[in-house]
Amino acid sequence: MDDKQVKLIPLGGLGEIGLNCLVLETQDSMVMIDCGLMFPDDYLFGIDVVIPSLNYVLERKEKLNAIIITHGHEDHLGALPWFLPYVDVPVYGSSFTLKMLENKLSEFNLIDYVYLRPVKKYERLKIKDFSFTFFPVCHSIIEGFALGIETPVGKILHTGDFKIDLNPTNNQFTDLDAIKKFSDSGLKLLLSDSTNVEREGRALSEKEIYQSLENIFVQASGRILVTLFSSHIQRIQEVFDLAEEFDRKVVVSGKSLFVNIDLARELGFLKFKEDTYLSIEDAKDLPANKVVLLLTGSQGEPLSALARLARQEHRQLEILPGDLVIMSSRFIPGNTRAITRVINDLYRLGAEVIYEKVGAIHASGHAHKEELKEMIYTVCPEYFIPIHGEYRHLVKHAQLAVECGIDKDKVFVLEDGQSVILDPLGLKLEERINLEPVYVDGKGVGDVGHSVLRDRQILAGEGLVICLLILERETGELLYGPEIISKGFVFEQQFSHILEDAKCIILDVYENTPPFETKKLEDKIRSVLRKFFRRILGRDPVTIPIVLSL
Repeated sequence: MDDKQVKLIPLGGLGEIGLNCLVLETQDSMVMIDCGLMFPDDYLFGIDVVIPSLNYVLERKEKLNAIIITHGHEDHLGALPWFLPYVDVPVYGSSFTLKMLENKLSEFNLIDYVYLRPVKKYERLKIKDFSFTFFPVCHSIIEGFALGIETPVGKILHTGDFKIDLNPTNNQFTDLDAIKKFSDSGLKLLLSDSTNVEREGRALSEKEIYQSLENIFVQASGRILVTLFSSHIQRIQEVFDLAEEFDRKVVVSGKSLFVNIDLARELGFLKFKEDTYLSIEDAKDLPANKVVLLLTGSQGEPLSALARLARQEHRQLEILPGDLVIMSSRFIPGNTRAITRVINDLYRLGAEVIYEKVGAIHASGHAHKEELKEMIYTVCPEYFIPIHGEYRHLVKHAQLAVECGIDKDKVFVLEDGQSVILDPLGLKLEERINLEPVYVDGKGVGDVGHSVLRDRQILAGEGLVICLLILERETGELLYGPEIISKGFVFEQQFSHILEDAKCIILDVYENTPPFETKKLEDKIRSVLRKFFRRILGRDPVTIPIVLSL
């Protein structure tokens, strides 16, 4: 690279929802924007979270000058506890974003070793070859930023996650005027959120959601239970406002809600009367029409407050006939089955449930098609790269940019690892970096690869069979066995005849294998058992022969 080039390397977030991470690099400096995680798909058995491959940065960490976090959602900052131990650079973000990060780092005992530097909206921050201006944007979390980036080769706008709410609550708006002013002198490149490009029109306004919730409160005669994303402080404020309007008290259940409510109150983003917020014990004797329960569990998480209530496993609360449950969040793909299971359980207990498909009780935090157009028309970029979305989202957003008048040859659809170079002559594709997401399983980071996951999938689908033989060391005679132990394969009492037949097959193999050739005996047993189980049961369990000599 020369001093008139900027390299952009997406390490995550282009081709999936989550893992958002982008690196900006010049000859002498490097800045990382976001460092998010992704929750695992069902087939990733035992995996806790997925984080981006950050080897590219770690191999050049002497160039890394800063990490900038656009907002406080897990898919933008959740991977930092696994990355920060290996680098020594400041982390910049809004005060609320950094408070959320501080909580995560405390769980990992890292808070004393990391420099967190809060920035304010419209602040301009010089970091080596880059300058960053922080523009407020409306999203489903407070204090989110778009980034106006000044580079040696021109201006870049990174929208972060945003929507253009024409009627926001608590002044949480996307400042298009400031963004336009930044871009008026010429915007080289726009990097824009693609999540909701498939949705026509505009996202619902938060004030429309307030009105819908208000109508529900008017009609509710019993308890109202509300579940939502615990980071959605604007929506939490609406619940408290409505509780006070209708003379109800708010009771909270769920650790993440307790933490985020305390953080938001401390920073002045959440305001309500002291006597509105009660503990479960203090609210026990209140009439049903005087209570609002604010709960975790909007995605059907098994250990969340709402899921435990639905299963009648909550220690302090229970669902009562006539309860009205409001699920004020969208169904994240992959969670639909878990959410519908909770909804069905709630109905079995006599509750009524309102969710996004049957009522306007949730507004997305991501711009719909018309808002995405408005962003493009506002900044008039020379080049365009869609970010934050699955591949089809990126393609459709690229098509939308062309419809808005951007030259087709100046619109690039990238995937993770596909770097580009921005220089005075324009934008060009650079080499592709091979990236594999990193799986976190307990305390293990990156030690679970495809072969381990394949074994876990087989174990989950086919089960395990262990065959044990003990031989006399000197003569090779059979002292014990064959003993067959199965887990997740067959019900041993019902299929005992098949396991007995398997033992006979093992004895035939033993008798026809030269003595003292333990490895050959194990290989033969594995092979014949797998063929036998496939032929008789149509199953192929993980088969482990163990031959010991005593």
